[in-house]
Amino acid sequence: MSKENGIYVANAPVSYGAFEVTVGIDPNVPDGIELLDAVAAGGYDGIDLGPVGYLGSGAELGRRLAERGLGLAGAYIEFTFHDSERVTTLMPELDAMLDTFDAVAPFTDTPAPRPTIADAGSDARHSAPGSGARNPDSGLTNEQWDKFTIGMNRVLERCRERGYEPTLHCETGSFIESTAEIEKVLELTDIDVCLETGHQLLGGGDPLDFFRKWTPRVNHVHLKDVTTSVFDDIVRMSQPSSAIWANEAFPRLGEGNFDVAGFVGMLIASDFQGWLVVEQDIFPTTVERFAQAIDDQRI
Repeated sequence: MSKENGIYVANAPVSYGAFEVTVGIDPNVPDGIELLDAVAAGGYDGIDLGPVGYLGSGAELGRRLAERGLGLAGAYIEFTFHDSERVTTLMPELDAMLDTFDAVAPFTDTPAPRPTIADAGSDARHSAPGSGARNPDSGLTNEQWDKFTIGMNRVLERCRERGYEPTLHCETGSFIESTAEIEKVLELTDIDVCLETGHQLLGGGDPLDFFRKWTPRVNHVHLKDVTTSVFDDIVRMSQPSSAIWANEAFPRLGEGNFDVAGFVGMLIASDFQGWLVVEQDIFPTTVERFAQAIDDQRI
């Protein structure tokens, strides 16, 4: 994969153990500049934002990216779409994210970053990961789907008013987990989809089949591998979705059960253009594991 075929390959702070649960909390998390250096040295074209401010703010972040030849691929945010008050509460966070996109734009010549939109799920869903496929009745009611659509459209409108085209991210423990739930959103709204190979596999889906069916609606890719036996154990022991990260159900690319090469070949052969974000979500607890992450992410 390369920029020559229109696919730009990025990495993400979460691949290095840097995300909302660790940044500013765990002293072993690499600082933003160190992480940017590692991503550039690893051969990537760009990086996801991670927590707002972690990699830098405003024009400062733009300069840091430009100095390393990196673009900004996108940023992740969750909403409880079927609760209008919660959607309203989170709009300032969305605006802060989009403000960062605006500030970086003059410094990069890569594709525009994607607001990567996910559902926040519920305590019940987080306590039983994968239940979207195993227990469809645990999903949203028809009334909640109606409210979900209204909330989603509010978020889409805000992103587009600001000049950015969003993408739908499925997430284990959310109400957009199984293939049926992803397709429901694609039918109810005009949002395009981030093909998130790892979470889609955990949700009982087949990313290759999904891509064949929905190619015109795929505008972003998060590429993960999965060790299915790890997730099967999590489900068998009734562990929550947080165990996915703690037990590293997402291994290095090529070391799990996903047909990474087959998927990438299909992607290259298609007309897809844009960002492909390589991710290996981890939750390190030791200095050594944080250090290992840098080596794991080289391409």
